[in-house]
Amino acid sequence: MAHPSVEDLSVEEVKAGMDAGKILLVDVREPDELAVERIPGAVEMPLKSFDPAALPDPGDKRLVFSCRSGNRSVTASLLAQEAALPYAAHMAGGLKAWKAAGFETESG
Repeated sequence: MAHPSVEDLSVEEVKAGMDAGKILLVDVREPDELAVERIPGAVEMPLKSFDPAALPDPGDKRLVFSCRSGNRSVTASLLAQEAALPYAAHMAGGLKAWKAAGFETESG
């Protein structure tokens, strides 16, 4: 686990949750990275301009953060928690692990 207050979810758990309509994935990579490759269905919210108050309302879905390798997504989760938001999950391994699992990506 990357940080005791952040839950690591596997790419398989995140993919299954997205497919079932139970996870809202928030990608915190920067615009230049997102323009190259992204996970279909992910909401973009770059960490450099990250504002927890601007996070989308996930409704009945679980909000999960992602990035390239799993470091910035932990930071985003911690920032959200500092703002008293209940978003304590990230996708361990990020986009790199997503691709390694053979899951689909798309051009920005």
